Amino acid sequence: MGFEAVLALAVVVGIFLLLLVTRWPVEAVFLGGVVVLVGAGVLPIDRAFAGFANLGLVTVALLYVVAGGVQETGAIDWLGRALLGTPRGERRALATVAVPAAALSAFMNNTPLMALLIPLVKDWCRRIGISPSKLLLPLNHAALLGGTCVLIGTSTNLVANSLLMASGQPGLGMFELTPVGLPVAIAGLAYLLLLGPRLLPERVSVAADSAAVREYLTDMLVEAGGPLVGKTIAQAGLRSLGGLYLLEIDRGGRVLAAVGPDEPLLADDRLVFVGAIDSVVELHRIRGLAPATAQIVRLDGPRSQRQLVEAVVGPHCPIAGKSVREGRFRNRYDAAIIAVSRSGERLRSKIGDIVLRSGDTLLLEARPSFLERFRRAPDFLLVSAIDGATPRRHDRAPLALAILAGVVLSAGFGLLDIASAALFGAVAVVLTGCIGFDAARRSLDTSVLLTIGAAIGVSAALEATGAASGLAGGLLAALGSEPWQVLVAIYFSTLVLTQLITNNAAVALMIPLALALAHDLGMAPLPLALSVIMAASASYATPFGYQTNLMVYGPGGYRFSDYLRLGLPLHVITATVALALLIPMLAD
Repeated sequence: MGFEAVLALAVVVGIFLLLLVTRWPVEAVFLGGVVVLVGAGVLPIDRAFAGFANLGLVTVALLYVVAGGVQETGAIDWLGRALLGTPRGERRALATVAVPAAALSAFMNNTPLMALLIPLVKDWCRRIGISPSKLLLPLNHAALLGGTCVLIGTSTNLVANSLLMASGQPGLGMFELTPVGLPVAIAGLAYLLLLGPRLLPERVSVAADSAAVREYLTDMLVEAGGPLVGKTIAQAGLRSLGGLYLLEIDRGGRVLAAVGPDEPLLADDRLVFVGAIDSVVELHRIRGLAPATAQIVRLDGPRSQRQLVEAVVGPHCPIAGKSVREGRFRNRYDAAIIAVSRSGERLRSKIGDIVLRSGDTLLLEARPSFLERFRRAPDFLLVSAIDGATPRRHDRAPLALAILAGVVLSAGFGLLDIASAALFGAVAVVLTGCIGFDAARRSLDTSVLLTIGAAIGVSAALEATGAASGLAGGLLAALGSEPWQVLVAIYFSTLVLTQLITNNAAVALMIPLALALAHDLGMAPLPLALSVIMAASASYATPFGYQTNLMVYGPGGYRFSDYLRLGLPLHVITATVALALLIPMLAD
């Protein structure tokens, strides 16, 4: 190998080491590697950054918008509430959440999916009396397994597909992973359901050890003609919301206190709840309930363009000492109070009748401009947005799911290529109002997109300098030329990498090497590429192998040993099934 090839390999080694020993963002490390390659004259700048115009990268961005439309409409919340019941035993409870999670993860990125499911499952666990540690980690692994079944299931698949297309290979079909991914997912799910709850101890979650949370008072209205009218409190799922207590029902001026679970809900019932902020936010996502305050409908603009904000009343606030109604809060601040918390005191008045005091914490529905206007105003001591708490567009949830199904089916049956299907789907969710332009922009995972674009540049350097083919030749000399030996080596090399660095980074490093090996051996590249994809998604044994592994770490109260205890046997099962299916493909 020449000097340029050695330098390109040195950059790749440097990328790996930095990802391993630092906490620098993966996109920053890859972009830094591209800059070094350009600065050293190894790669022309136009080719170095050509990856950002790659069709695969554009497809990923468009699919994020489609998934964002599903999230913004609350479709996942709706599906979750429809699927969850009151199962008997840990194994049935795990099956209730893990199987649907795996199915959903096949068609949407598992990171936003887990972000939606974690609070839902935590509250559900409190309701059915099961420790979250019994369910959250197996649920996470089920989502990872589901993501390997369909091309759009995880960013790892999309990164690999982008790299394949950038190298001149045909892109993967929507269901090209399914013959391998589905059997692996079924075997993994069977193991998780049979042994998962047994292998994991009951642990108290970090949240449960925290100090007592603030209690908010909030009023909700049962919408006339909505899905909750005629249902009992228990049937509507309002009796067992984690961290939330139904204080009373105001029915046309008649107050029903100590409401039983069999009390039916009528149109225009005013429900008074007391609970923690997370539960209050969750309450506002339930179809058929709306904030009882009339101020909500008088705010300018649709609810989907607003956000939830916490604000602490300051001593110099001009309406301190006045009731919410007397202070004309909406007119003054262009915001509506939907919940009030007063430290150590349980409020019982209607929100409009509460006399505000300095130190009261208000949960507001307001336009994003509220933050900038009042963050430093003396009226409030503290103003902060509630992440992920934009009011849902429930009326468009079926439409968002239909658009997602259209994208999957049109690409899966060859009616459209995946890029065109994603383009039409992204345009559809925006034009139909499932997601606004600002929310669509926020739905793009810039970290993944930058990583893909930069990784394509690094891959181009490995190819152009001959470094990939040279390294492949060295591995062939060490491994032998038997195709099955190479495939097994590629699988386990990727498997080790993905436990140490992110799975997208592992794919970006291993796909060029796999393609070079396939070329030198005269093999079809698909089996090797699939081995990389399957191994890169198998991030079960460490908390930092994948971002969702860390997302359940705190809520489940897990320790590092829990990941090893549950993950190592799962690695053996998935590797055995995947390789048993991939090795025969070498002969095709």
